[in-house]
Amino acid sequence: MYILFSLISCNSVFLLSQAFTYCNLQHPSPSKLYPSNHWTEATQNYVKGHHNTWLQSREDNSDVEYNNDEHESKLPPLFVEAKESRTYNNEVSTSSLLHSIERVRKRLLPNNDDTIISNDEILKQIVQEGIKFKQKQPSTNDNSSDGASTLSSEIERVPGCIATVHLQTTLINISDNLSSKDPKDYRVIIDGNADALLSGGLLAILADIFSGNRSHVDNTKVVSAFDILNLDPETLTTSLGLQSILSRGRNDGMASMVRVVQGQIQSLLNDCKDDVDNSKVIQLLESTTITSNIDNHDTINKPSVAMLLSGGVDSSVALHLLLRQNYNVTAFYLRIWLEDELAHLGECPWEDDLQVCQEVCEHAGNVPLETVSLGKEYRESVVQYTIEEAQRGRTPNPDIMCNSRVKFGCFLDYIEESGMEFDYIASGHYARLEDVTEHDMPAKKRLFRAPDPVKDQSYFLCALTQQQLSKVIFPIGTYQKSEVRELASHFQLPNRNRPDSQGLCFLGKVKFDDFLSSYLGNRPGDVVDALNGEVIGRHNGLWYHTVGQRKGIGKVMFPLATARGPWYVVAKDQSQDIVYVSNRYDEEDFAKARSEFEVEDVRWILGGTPTEMIIDDSSEDIHWKEVRIDMKIRHGPRIVKGSLLLKDDGLTGNVCLDIKDGGLAPGQYVVFYKEDTDECLGAGVISEKHWSKYLQDYQETTFVKAKGS
Repeated sequence: MYILFSLISCNSVFLLSQAFTYCNLQHPSPSKLYPSNHWTEATQNYVKGHHNTWLQSREDNSDVEYNNDEHESKLPPLFVEAKESRTYNNEVSTSSLLHSIERVRKRLLPNNDDTIISNDEILKQIVQEGIKFKQKQPSTNDNSSDGASTLSSEIERVPGCIATVHLQTTLINISDNLSSKDPKDYRVIIDGNADALLSGGLLAILADIFSGNRSHVDNTKVVSAFDILNLDPETLTTSLGLQSILSRGRNDGMASMVRVVQGQIQSLLNDCKDDVDNSKVIQLLESTTITSNIDNHDTINKPSVAMLLSGGVDSSVALHLLLRQNYNVTAFYLRIWLEDELAHLGECPWEDDLQVCQEVCEHAGNVPLETVSLGKEYRESVVQYTIEEAQRGRTPNPDIMCNSRVKFGCFLDYIEESGMEFDYIASGHYARLEDVTEHDMPAKKRLFRAPDPVKDQSYFLCALTQQQLSKVIFPIGTYQKSEVRELASHFQLPNRNRPDSQGLCFLGKVKFDDFLSSYLGNRPGDVVDALNGEVIGRHNGLWYHTVGQRKGIGKVMFPLATARGPWYVVAKDQSQDIVYVSNRYDEEDFAKARSEFEVEDVRWILGGTPTEMIIDDSSEDIHWKEVRIDMKIRHGPRIVKGSLLLKDDGLTGNVCLDIKDGGLAPGQYVVFYKEDTDECLGAGVISEKHWSKYLQDYQETTFVKAKGS
């Protein structure tokens, strides 16, 4: 009880303790940093649930493939780790910023014993902050900057805000070295304006926090540019106790303000990550050779490209690379958000994305931008597939379907039906294409992994046909993600500091389980121990669980069984609505089920089956040869080795992995790569026969055990 009470009674202590743990900071005790026992009604509710919500979110993501770095970035520390700091490897020293945040928080949430302040009163106070800020705008001419060296950025519009917000960052040198480019030697002043009162208040709060202590006497209390560069934008409103008071759009908007300030700081300092070495940029740009027969001086016969622009950094850099290659570019934003069906579940940032696309096109020289609404097509081609697969208990992959059926399917149909003519379709995917010509036949496209193993998206492109690939180009396919970020900074893109999007494109911020629930509802069934047949829980629907899942399964199990964990989902029986689990998943009992399976719907990038897989095709019955092959069982950097033996007409086959996999789920795509190379050969889908064989073996084993007893 005492521990729980402490979590509820200290505003953001848990978050800050995580921050200090990650940064290895020396800091005052939480009781000194957070002595207030005053709470708003929203802050009370938020903090009570935050710790459990955060822990639960970690469990709910067990069936999502991610690497450790991506997962750690979702933790709630206030500051990024030193190893991930945007520019510097020095020890993070952020106590001044912490104190400045606490100073502002106390002003917004004053300590009046146990008095409860309503959310409306806090919002009014934020508005007043903005009015005062507007009346007395900070300036580089204030007394604290007399005689100091200053650097000022251009006024920049903040992307991703509900209101129109502009801000400007000024760096004031507080060291004896007037030519220093060390961010620790600069404090920060923010100027700006907003066309909405509440956004203006948030801007004022940000400016107040970043200004810190302006005293020349004690620079140790000054919030430095270095402190701000190491701030995690996503956690600022949380640490202020405002996250649950503000709307999601306002929370995102304040995070965007922080990112813009960080970007402006970086662009002002020569020794920062965004001030990219010109020679390296030149080298990167020279490596961009999408096609080799374009005359850069021919302004009449430019090849035309329909560029799929999403609002993200990747597609924006791709657009600029096309322009530099002398393509005639028209940008297209595909609107696929299902407003009618999903509006009740949460927000989708498509309006923000479209606004960013407009800013990117204006910045690139007023590149034409068209919006294409493909919601109906997406619903029929992707959403329906996702629902049907989930209802069958299988694991769908909407992203693969989106690429093959919508982005390079319905969109191509739209282009043709509209009478528009383009030589190519381009996107910001990380993958490579090469032409191959054999025996005087028309050239075909070969698909290869991108150099960046984490960002490589060949897995999601495995279902594209030769007809589709013949018109496609991937301008950033030869780059590392870090290089794309560097180019974004070099091009001074308005969205260069925008974070990468996460999740399914048509869901926005809607959770996948909520999406499934809205269409499929609940269909309860038993959770059964796969080794002894004991019923140890009740689930709400097969579609909420996937093979290999560990975290989150405990929520549907009986308490006594949970204590015997950890438990893993090992199979699902759709006919009886049973989820089979085991706490011996890593033992030999499941070695075969985790390394051998059958694939169906096998397809090949070049159209035909690779010749090395065929022994004899002279007769009606083709004889297949077992071949060594590399595979991706899911999107990510991990490559697994094994063998593939096709059978019957070549549309199915048996796969044997060299090592056990974490979870082989029917419906899941397996992508094939030529052994020890980057070439993507094709793909198949894990068959339900994998389950059928396992369930048959399970039932036989259970029967034998029951008979023996």
